[in-house]
Amino acid sequence: MTLGTFSRKIGLAAMIALAAALASPATGVQVRDVVRIKGAESSKLVGMGLVVGLKGTGDGGKFLPAMRPLASVIQRLMDPNVVASELKDAKNVALVALEATIGSGGVREGDRVDVYVSAIGSAKSLEGGRLFLIPMTGPLPDSPVFAFASGPVTIEDSTTPTVGVIKDGAQLTRDVMAQYLNELGQITLVINSESAGWTVAHAISDLINHELDPESLSIAQAVDPKNVVVTMPMWERTRPAAFISRILQGYLDLSAVNTGARVLINPKTQTIIVGADVQISPVIISHKGLTITTITPQAAPTEQNPDVTTSGFVPIDPENRGGTKLRELLDALEQLKVPASERIEIVRELKRIGKLHAELITE
Repeated sequence: MTLGTFSRKIGLAAMIALAAALASPATGVQVRDVVRIKGAESSKLVGMGLVVGLKGTGDGGKFLPAMRPLASVIQRLMDPNVVASELKDAKNVALVALEATIGSGGVREGDRVDVYVSAIGSAKSLEGGRLFLIPMTGPLPDSPVFAFASGPVTIEDSTTPTVGVIKDGAQLTRDVMAQYLNELGQITLVINSESAGWTVAHAISDLINHELDPESLSIAQAVDPKNVVVTMPMWERTRPAAFISRILQGYLDLSAVNTGARVLINPKTQTIIVGADVQISPVIISHKGLTITTITPQAAPTEQNPDVTTSGFVPIDPENRGGTKLRELLDALEQLKVPASERIEIVRELKRIGKLHAELITE
């Protein structure tokens, strides 16, 4: 037995044992929940076609962008002498844009996908219409034909009758496969934007190197805050699905990882979501007869010190420890029955004047 064969067998045995360990109950977040694999993104097919059989709600014969392709179809299939001007009374045809989404797992020849249909002319409704058979291509110029689409249009929203869907309306004529591995046998784990950061990238690479790399080859490397490149061992490349599955099923303890201070506000639902460690600088907030402060006054209230004379004085950091948490301020505001909309405005003002030390995200 060669040294390479022995090393490969030891590596496989260790990985099988580790896979069993990773499958056992664990705490934390699975890697699959914070990353996607580069090359496994969804893709689009596009096209333009004609919806026929409408009940007088089509584009109308004066809309030549619809009448010219209709005349072309009639010339090819029935009457080579017909011209667009002869279709001036046609109101049962509409020119439409087509779009289909190919899932991240890809598709095989013969699979079917939904097609979304949108009128682009003067049609009033696509209800009751049927898409005439049309090829669909990739979105880039000179893309080949990947599917053919046809079928009855279903209106999903009655308030927008010019947009509809054809369930399983496109049948693939060729495979569309996800490309996980590059020419070097590497996969790239792309960290979700809300979790991206050097600490998370390092935690993922460290997990893979310690749990899935028993030979200490350092197969995973965090190349930047958003991407971790994993070089697949040679003996795994013939069955990459098993190796990738083990990576994605690994558990990541993010409780001790600082993913960055963030505050999410939604004015519509009047929601504020705050990370536990979001801090604010020393500040005094006067709001409708109330004063909330992270600064303890050094003197009793006087006319010369109006910032602390307001009734309803509430200290948040009376010992001047510093590092006041935003959640403590929000708790105080809630206790004082400050409406959610006004709490959101106070958070925005803190960010505007540089007192809120976190990324502020508005939905």
